Amino acid sequence: MIYGIHAVQAVLANDPARFIEVMVLKGRQDERLAPVLSELMSLGVTVQEAGRKALDDRAKGAVHQGIIARVKPARQYNENDLDIILDGKEQPLLLILDGVTDPHNLGACLRNADAAGVAAVIVPKDRSAQLNATASKVACGAAEVVPLVRVTNLARTMRMLQDKGIWIVGTAGEATHDIYQAKMTGPMALVMGAEGDGMRRLTRETCDELIKIPMAGTVSSLNVSVASGVCLFEVVRQRLAAKA
Repeated sequence: MIYGIHAVQAVLANDPARFIEVMVLKGRQDERLAPVLSELMSLGVTVQEAGRKALDDRAKGAVHQGIIARVKPARQYNENDLDIILDGKEQPLLLILDGVTDPHNLGACLRNADAAGVAAVIVPKDRSAQLNATASKVACGAAEVVPLVRVTNLARTMRMLQDKGIWIVGTAGEATHDIYQAKMTGPMALVMGAEGDGMRRLTRETCDELIKIPMAGTVSSLNVSVASGVCLFEVVRQRLAAKA
């Protein structure tokens, strides 16, 4: 199940064959929803009207904006797809999430990744949130365009990336220098650990470099999706500055 106008629009734009059926709030007619419904019906997708309670029950309390769709699962990516994903990219940027189990955080990280031009988000098969309706809603369409690559052995995948010339930068509170002191203009993968536990030991040891976000207040860390946004856009800033 996916819900919300952005999520439905993203599937329409990228893989409309995934639609099975759509439920829309009875009596809702507005400029945002009308073209979406028109396109769905032109594709032959079944669109049913339903009351607000029926939609709320399907969305389990989440904000659905008056539209919910049942879709076929998105394409699944694994470590064997990385060569194709990276092919032709001179300065690829990857985001690795180690132990992020909250679908809200996964969705927000996917949204950050899309905005920053990340080629793929890599997660381990175990100890990782699923790309469910909640993650898709929070991602605001990014889940349909950013490949989410689930790998069997994260450390092994990181070593494979290193063999391809990708510099792997992990974020850790014990790092000796911060994101503004690090050079992040070449091919690289940014590793974010889970809140509280951070990266697993083997993941940390496999990184080429450790960096941290300077913290001026009393809190010791940021939410992982906020931290990923801060770090990713420092990479973007440095790359734009290097081209100037």
